[in-house]
Amino acid sequence: MVEFAHWLQATPFSVALQTRTWLIALLQAIHILMIGVVFVSLLMISLRVLDRVHREESFTAVWVRFAPWMWTGLSVMVVTGFFLIIGEPVRQATATSFWLKMGLLVVAVGCVLWLRHAITTQAGPDPARATRFVAGAVIVILIGIIFLGRAIAYDVEVWGSWT
Repeated sequence: MVEFAHWLQATPFSVALQTRTWLIALLQAIHILMIGVVFVSLLMISLRVLDRVHREESFTAVWVRFAPWMWTGLSVMVVTGFFLIIGEPVRQATATSFWLKMGLLVVAVGCVLWLRHAITTQAGPDPARATRFVAGAVIVILIGIIFLGRAIAYDVEVWGSWT
């Protein structure tokens, strides 16, 4: 993987991204803004499952309101993340935080899809204990993703010899 990252870093497209100092900063800013959009959207959805907000509305109504923001924000994050990886491939490929973040991201998307299915197919008005647990887990996982994203810049300091 590291060999591929070194090759990618030397490609003309990666060099173009690296040499435009404002471009990486702009991509990072957009990426971080979208993290906020995705986090708040999923926070509202999860808190509705936990019966902490929008109690007067059905889960479906809350999902319909916040899911488009979540999916759009996630899509923009994928695009900006793709360009950030191309712009700094060695940094990403060698960062433990990056790989943990990507793993948690896959888990989070799976949890959200499961949560949506569980709530829309439930029999009663109250979510099952497992559904409530997953909603709480989504919040914790998102906080972990945010921490790990920030830790990429300080990977050696955070993980030491694990990096």
